[in-house]
Amino acid sequence: MTAVLELTDVTIMRSGKNLLDQVSWRVLPGDHWVIVGPNGAGKTTLLQVASANMHPTSGTAEILGERLGAVDVFELRPRIGHTSASIAELVPPGESVRNLILSAAYAVLGRWNEEYDEQDHQRAMAMLAELGIAALADRTFGTLSEGEKKRVLIARALMTDPEVVLLDEPAAGLDVGAREDLIASLEALASDNRGPSLVMVSHHLEEIAPGFTHALLLSGGRVVSAGPIVDTLTSQNLSEAFGQRLEVTHDAGRFTARRAPVRRRAN
Repeated sequence: MTAVLELTDVTIMRSGKNLLDQVSWRVLPGDHWVIVGPNGAGKTTLLQVASANMHPTSGTAEILGERLGAVDVFELRPRIGHTSASIAELVPPGESVRNLILSAAYAVLGRWNEEYDEQDHQRAMAMLAELGIAALADRTFGTLSEGEKKRVLIARALMTDPEVVLLDEPAAGLDVGAREDLIASLEALASDNRGPSLVMVSHHLEEIAPGFTHALLLSGGRVVSAGPIVDTLTSQNLSEAFGQRLEVTHDAGRFTARRAPVRRRAN
């Protein structure tokens, strides 16, 4: 079985500092991974490698069976869906949601002179419907709430029928209601056997949707633990990654982490 992502001893060095330090990681078709770690752990850098936007300083990275450094990344990138805050900032606020989804077919932000057929329009509306936001099709991007924008960008990432979708902190900045709407959408995607593999970066275990199968814990650019999600997101592993005593609970497919209570000595 060809791996979706296969990194072997990947190191990324910038200004004399290792942003990633000998990271090895394998994602198989049907896997849905969450990457967790403190600020500066290397999570977004790892996603930059996975999206073919950054090459390793050393080590090897294979994406969808193609090795970085030996493949035309402009042919590879359309096979990868990607959402992040930096992409949202580039969207023209007056762009309609429908056109934003459509323009993913040409990998552009902002519709110009491209031509789209009826199948493209149907695909765009199907993606909006799958995320439960078909009613937003004729709204402009700048009028949407943060939660609506996040779900629209996921729909855009799905437009080209990618083999893997990379989500960089999709729930950041959302209120509780919008976060739960997003988690419901991600759960639906994760439960679709015909859908792409998902890789999501998150700071918070509460943002992980049921259906995610694996977890990768990073700290200081190194892998603390990786594997099946319930075996990886443990109190011991999370405490090591974040450098403090944390307790992890797991119920009905949802995770919670909190600081371990201080035990006071009796007088």
